[in-house]
Amino acid sequence: MSGVPGIGLEVVMAPAQTAVASLAPSMATATVVHTAAPSAPFSPVTSVPTATVVPSMPPAAPSSADTNSVLPAVVSGAFLAAMLTATINIWLARRKSREEELGRLRTAFAEAFAAHSAYKEMPYAIRRRRSDALAEERVRLSETLREIQANLSYHLAWTKIESETVGKAYADLIQELRKAAGMAMNAAWEAPPIESDAAVNIPPPVIDLSALQPLETAYIAAVRAHLRRLTPWWYR
Repeated sequence: MSGVPGIGLEVVMAPAQTAVASLAPSMATATVVHTAAPSAPFSPVTSVPTATVVPSMPPAAPSSADTNSVLPAVVSGAFLAAMLTATINIWLARRKSREEELGRLRTAFAEAFAAHSAYKEMPYAIRRRRSDALAEERVRLSETLREIQANLSYHLAWTKIESETVGKAYADLIQELRKAAGMAMNAAWEAPPIESDAAVNIPPPVIDLSALQPLETAYIAAVRAHLRRLTPWWYR
């Protein structure tokens, strides 16, 4: 600086230029950063981060392999349940039908025996006829006997159709009934009608039908055996 002023100034300015040059990149960088800043006015409120909602994904559709393995099992289970229900319903229906059939047969066999008993009582009814209306009593008793005879014929045919064994036992009973009770009725018609209360009691020697008892027992035994054969083992 003491020699040549110009040279001294250049020497002094050189470091300054060097310093400015070294600051230029940082200034440029600062300028770029300032330019990139948002132009919106400054807000003192601090922005709150918003929670991100992840949409729920629909369940994945079953693959064809899973469907093929599950579907036969479902169909098989439904089929077995339907078969089991149908089997139980059929068994219950058959059981009810069998019980109704057995009840019908018991009633029919009992009615056949009742017709036998009605015919068996006719000798007593004839002996106890009214003495003050003999004509009317003859008509009444004759009509009653006719109805009983028709009923016996029906049961003779029905029991034979239902069971050969029961039919034969019933036929044997009715044959002996007509013989023994028929003879007793003939004797009752020939005897005078009862006119006193004491004569209502008819002693066994007057009307003897004891020969019917073994045949009655045989018929009842045949009916019992027939019904037992028709009764299922689980219902006995």
